[in-house]
Amino acid sequence: MKHFDTLEGWLKWQEGLHPQTIDLGLERVQSVFRALQPDYDKPTTITVAGTNGKGSCVAFLEFIYRAQGYRVGTYTSPHILSYNERIKINGKPVSNDLICSAFERIESVRAGVSLSYFEFGTLAALDIFSRANLDVQLLEVGLGGRLDAVNIVDPDVSIISSIGIDHADWLGETRELIGREKAGIFRKHVPAIISDPESPDSIYEYANEIEAPAFFIGCDFAYRKQPKGWIWYTPDRQIEELPEPNLKGEHQYRNAAAVVMAVTLMSSRLPISVDSIRQGIESVELIGRFQIIHDEIPVLLDVGHNPQAVQTLADYLSDNFSGKRIHAVFTMMKDKDIPGVISIMKPLVHQWYFVPLKDNPRCASEAMMQDYFEQCKITAVDFGFSGLQDALDSAKTKAGKNDLLLVFGSFFLVSEYLGICTR
Repeated sequence: MKHFDTLEGWLKWQEGLHPQTIDLGLERVQSVFRALQPDYDKPTTITVAGTNGKGSCVAFLEFIYRAQGYRVGTYTSPHILSYNERIKINGKPVSNDLICSAFERIESVRAGVSLSYFEFGTLAALDIFSRANLDVQLLEVGLGGRLDAVNIVDPDVSIISSIGIDHADWLGETRELIGREKAGIFRKHVPAIISDPESPDSIYEYANEIEAPAFFIGCDFAYRKQPKGWIWYTPDRQIEELPEPNLKGEHQYRNAAAVVMAVTLMSSRLPISVDSIRQGIESVELIGRFQIIHDEIPVLLDVGHNPQAVQTLADYLSDNFSGKRIHAVFTMMKDKDIPGVISIMKPLVHQWYFVPLKDNPRCASEAMMQDYFEQCKITAVDFGFSGLQDALDSAKTKAGKNDLLLVFGSFFLVSEYLGICTR
């Protein structure tokens, strides 16, 4: 049985334990969970899946329930600055000691079953939450839904935030196939909320097949913006004078509307006031999503890394930074739709600066990116930087005070930027 004295030691070992970084399936992780928690008594559980918007929905839920005074656990991924961000209780990342103790308990019952890095983290979160006297746990799906480790726990309500093309090698190459995979978090007679305005038919069909009551945005619930705030409504209820979400972008109204639907459906178990809903929406925070860093030249950070997310970013830039020259400090993982992303951003970006993440083998190479920019007929792009700081220095030299620096394309890049900022 392995033992490590530090969280870093545990994580480094886990990274090399399982032969595949992504290995979808519940059999292995479920067998270990049964040994770890033979008498599992789960807290009220909300599970959130989606191509984009999962983290935002979890954040809205967390801030609303905390505003009501509930004790809330959140499990999200990936992290941006520290692994501990993945497992939070009442908004605070849990300690290294708490995570290491959970890893010790998992290792003591694992009995040779191979677990991935993500599966270890999921089991640790569930184990920690089971001991924390929570009122509600919020679980963000890592990849897909049906075969994701989070799906070993039956939710009391499910949310699908959006469906886009991403991780096609694992989930399928169409929105219909991807929608079916994500709908795998649904359960019979358990409410399922879908906030994608163009939801694939496969989601409706699966919900109907397993008798999961499904609530679709634009049909079963909706929102309407007003000069001051917005209204959330269903055919038989409405909540007026809701504040503008503190998370920016039109898509955040859809995410917030789905969350209001969820807390409304859960109100018999977790009563919630309209004031708490308003307070949560107004105060919610989430790093790396349309995050503004106020500096001599303002910086906008966004972790968007697929065409759906980046189209949302492009819309936000057009609505809020029209007329500004945008300098994009950028990188992407090589398994993403890079041409799709840069084609969307092409009309908006004045100058590109490609950042090589040399310690990350998943990152697209400079030669690969040169080919993609050439295909998209983009010439205003600078290469040859030693890393992020070098690219930032060049961008700041070329940008004026009325311009905008945009750092986007990868969680890893935003993480590194925030790491530089906090030194």
